[in-house]
Amino acid sequence: MKQSVHKLEISTRGQGLYEFTATAQAWVRQQKMQTGLLTVFCRHTSASLLIQENADPTVRSDIQAYFDHLAPEDGPYHHDCEGSDDMPAHLKTALTQVQLSIPLMDGGLVLGTWQGIYLFEHRVRPHRREIVLYLIGE
Repeated sequence: MKQSVHKLEISTRGQGLYEFTATAQAWVRQQKMQTGLLTVFCRHTSASLLIQENADPTVRSDIQAYFDHLAPEDGPYHHDCEGSDDMPAHLKTALTQVQLSIPLMDGGLVLGTWQGIYLFEHRVRPHRREIVLYLIGE
């Protein structure tokens, strides 16, 4: 078995879904493994990861609107150290995930036709987010 690890930095412009499928796929191809498992990990508590539709952008805007409805900025929160979007960002992360597992087969990620890998930024201000890619396989 072979293992590889890589850190990606994704700059966001505020809330939204930022696709990085092509970047992850390119790094995986460089590792020259045929079969294995890619773990994608987000090192933050106010951003998360999704595998989601990558063809129609209205899916992403509807997801953003839905989560804004679930965890509005004007909620009755005690935690607001970094502003009104602080606690809603933590709640959105708690409702999603910070780690994904994607199989590797025939040297490529086994994603569906319309699936993309996204960083889901929950904060209003721009941020630089660190994503760790860990690949194990042969």
